[in-house]
This record gives sequence, C-alpha cells and structure tokens, in this order.
Amino acid sequence: MDLATLLGFLGAFGVVAAAVFFGGSAIVFFNVPSILIVLGGTFLVVLMKFSLAQFLGAFKVATRAFIYKLEKPEDVIPQIIELSNMARKEGVLALEQAEVQTPFLKQGIDMLIDGSKPEVIKGMLMKDMQLTIERHKWGAKVFEASGEVAPAMGMIGTLIGLVQMLSSMDDPKSIGPAMAVALLTTLYGAVFANMIAIPIADKLTLRKVEEGRLKAICIDGLLGIAEGQNPRVLEPMLKTYLAPARRKQAEEEPEAQAA
Repeated sequence: MDLATLLGFLGAFGVVAAAVFFGGSAIVFFNVPSILIVLGGTFLVVLMKFSLAQFLGAFKVATRAFIYKLEKPEDVIPQIIELSNMARKEGVLALEQAEVQTPFLKQGIDMLIDGSKPEVIKGMLMKDMQLTIERHKWGAKVFEASGEVAPAMGMIGTLIGLVQMLSSMDDPKSIGPAMAVALLTTLYGAVFANMIAIPIADKLTLRKVEEGRLKAICIDGLLGIAEGQNPRVLEPMLKTYLAPARRKQAEEEPEAQAA
C-alpha cells in the first residue's frame, strides 16, 4: 500500500478515535440508523449520477491505486536505455531474452519483437494509456460525488432527528436519543466526506497523472528503440519527464555507483 496513504488514513482515524475514547463512552458514537442514512443514502444517490459499471469500477480502480505500487520513472528510464543498447547492438530480436519488469513496457517490447510497425505500436499503447486515464478519471469523479453527497445526507439525518425530537417534546427521556441521532448523522457525513471520499478522489487524480507520465515515457522509449535512435540521445529526452530535482538525482546515482 502507498505509505503516505496508509499513514494519513491511520493517523486521521487514530486522532478521531482518541478524541472519542478519551472524551467518555465510545458506544454513544455508534448509531445504526445514522450509518444507514449517511452510507446507504450516499451510495444510492451517487449511483443515480453514474452507470452501475462506473460506480462499481470506481471501487476497483481505488483498490488498485492504493495497493498496487507504481514504478518510479527514474527506475523505468534505465530499463529502456538498457533495452535500447541491446537492440542497437544485437538487433530487436535480442530483446526476447531481456527481462522487462514493467508490464506496459513489456507489452510494447513484445510488439516490437513481433515486427509491428512504430505507428501501430504507438496507436495501441496510446489507446491503452487513454483508457487507463479514463478509468482513473471516472473513479475520481465517483468519489468526488460521494464527498459532496455525504454531508448533505448527514444534514438530512440531522433534520430527521430534529423532527423526531420536536414531535416527542412531551417525553423528556426521548429528547436525548433523538438529538444524538441528529448530531451523529452530521458527524458521519463529515467524516466520510473529508476522511475517506475526498482523499481517495484526490489520490486517484494524482495516480492518473503519475500513470499517464510513466506510460508516456514507455511509449517514447519504445518508439526510440523501434526507430533505432541512439541511446545517448534517447536518455536525456526521456529524462525531461522528470522534475529538475529528480532529474539531477537520477544523473548523480550512476556516477556515485561508478565511483
């Protein structure tokens, strides 16, 4: 799992849980009707905004984004340069013996070995990249919508609780539980929106950018290999995808290893 996500998730819920437990009885913060109103209501309202495939696909994309560790571009570029050197010295068919760790890059290498033309390789891989970005985009939209709807469902639950409280003012014992339901739905809505839905949406947006950049590096590298481009020219071209600080670090590491 992504370390930043794990630390943020555990830390945020840890702070809230500590406040609940140290503040008194934790059981008063658990209310089934409030959970049903917020979670059930949020998912059903969001389902109305999207197709069933988009709604269910968002959870699959989110799971993959958090569990699957994306390779760093500065680790992929040396792989591409090594493959470029091999293809330039021994021919494209020699790449069949190479061990390629990046699945997307391996897909392109297999097409090169099979003799596919550069324009065919580019078209196929660009389509794959666009579909991946599209899945991340719609996944982020589903969770963004959840972040917008959850507080509203919390407010609806609050209004329900207030109506129940006002309708039973003649019974003082029922006022407390009804008020608890009213406040808990607001709490649940705020927690779900700000600690789950919106962070996931932002993370999917970030992963969309990162995965798009990584696949663009692979596509440019594969086209360079297919066209027989000099690895010394190809390497600085691919490093333009890196931020200046990361580019400098990637250039210094081989020098440090050589020393």
